[in-house]
Amino acid sequence: MTIKEIQEEIIDEFSMFDDWMDRYQYIIDLGKSLPIIESKFKLDENLIKGCQSKVWLYSELENDMIKYSADSDAILTKGIAALLIRVYSGQKPNDILTAETRFIDEIGLKEHLSPTRANGLVSMIKQIKLYAIAQQTKLEN
Repeated sequence: MTIKEIQEEIIDEFSMFDDWMDRYQYIIDLGKSLPIIESKFKLDENLIKGCQSKVWLYSELENDMIKYSADSDAILTKGIAALLIRVYSGQKPNDILTAETRFIDEIGLKEHLSPTRANGLVSMIKQIKLYAIAQQTKLEN
């Protein structure tokens, strides 16, 4: 699936919930289903700066596609990471770099997060894109 198709799928899923308590619970459930990052990648260098909670994000190139893995010590943040990984993992670096992250606004996520969590979300997306730049550079060399 393309990034756009995955985002559309997420928007459809969130439209099934009437209120934000149900949406928060869904995000938490997504976090519980996030495959655990290998402990060897839980390093300070993989910690995302700007997050209130600890969030580790790791990327590797596999068949010209980036595979992301993540973990967090906060369950809601872990769910947000699970959403982002669902959108971006298994995609080509250039597709990640040119994609708009519109599902966040469409489902109203950013406006329903505390300012510190919203900053953390922006930091996660920024790190995903930075990893994509690094992996794109590897492909070009």
